Amino acid sequence: MALIALGVTGGIGAYKAVEVARELQKGGHEVAAIMTRSARRFVGEVTFEAITRRRVITDQYARGANADIEHISLATGIGLLLVAPATANIIGKFANGIADDFLTSLYLATRAPVLMAPAMNTNMLEHEAVRRNMATLAARGVRFVDPGAGYLACGWIGKGRLAEPQAIAEAAERILAPSGSLLGKLVVVTAGPTYEDIDPVRYIGNRSSGRMGYEIAAEAARRGARVVLVSGPTPLDVPAGVEVVRVRSAEEMHKAVHAAAPGAEMVIMAAAVADYTPASGRAAEKIEKSDAPLDLRLVRTKDILAELGTARRERARPLLVGFAAESGDPVARGREKLVRKAADLIVANDISRTDAGFDSDMNAATLISRGAEETIPLGPKSDLAVRILDRAEQLLALAAK
Repeated sequence: MALIALGVTGGIGAYKAVEVARELQKGGHEVAAIMTRSARRFVGEVTFEAITRRRVITDQYARGANADIEHISLATGIGLLLVAPATANIIGKFANGIADDFLTSLYLATRAPVLMAPAMNTNMLEHEAVRRNMATLAARGVRFVDPGAGYLACGWIGKGRLAEPQAIAEAAERILAPSGSLLGKLVVVTAGPTYEDIDPVRYIGNRSSGRMGYEIAAEAARRGARVVLVSGPTPLDVPAGVEVVRVRSAEEMHKAVHAAAPGAEMVIMAAAVADYTPASGRAAEKIEKSDAPLDLRLVRTKDILAELGTARRERARPLLVGFAAESGDPVARGREKLVRKAADLIVANDISRTDAGFDSDMNAATLISRGAEETIPLGPKSDLAVRILDRAEQLLALAAK
């Protein structure tokens, strides 16, 4: 079992960090708590000392600490640096290499994996500066536990609440003791709809909830993969240990997938990407209604899966999985899409069913690959995710022979 450095920063979620320490200890790990000055305004260091049975580190220049350069000593001994809650301030400091206290110095000094559980006001979480800093850290290999949605300390209702302690501990465990058939492999998954803006108020969208893609991402993470989830707008909670890239439009999803795909073992395109977008882009101001008809010219969006198939040529990686959500004869359309887009596996499902698909936790599908088809009866989307990844792994094994 590992020694985990638990960084606690100044947010109301700091009180939950006590329970995070408990959950980590239940897993057999030792915890060394590091509290920033702001964190101590929310919870006392004596509480963490009682829980961890170790001295809480609060001052980089405490008497005697420099004798063995404590942040360097701890940096070489920990198996994981976990920051919970991670405020916008600490995320910015980590991203920009600012080392003005013990925790930020430890981040620069350690070579252990880093996991952060952000917690902040919704607008702060969505601010471009925070998103850019998180993207910078993700590119360096920092993992994130996505915050939850609900009542926030500021009185707002929205996304930004610290994830539950058990979810944080589970994400830490995945990093410390990875296992599974996809261990060490990069899997890129897309999920949800895209919104194509008409003006600041209106958009073209679809009914995709994102549930199928999120279940696939969760299952891939359980198999030990490093998962990058490119998600369109959806209120779903991101599975523990999964890296999320949030997008809105088809163009944003196109860029995000192409940025994440290099080096991937498989790319699973479960998102319902809009086929069309307004030709003139988003109007700067709201289009005022009138009695006259409104003509809206639409143009095709880029076909992400087809581009990946063309770019891959004869290579076996990444394995490409697409979806064919169709009415009429989805299996026939799926077979055609398999060839036209140079994919390895198509998941075809009938959108006319009222007991499955969009806005449902249930789904039924046919898995179509070259020379093989498998019908999956109606069941939970989590079960279908297992069957999809089982088949994808079989295809990878065949390609390796």
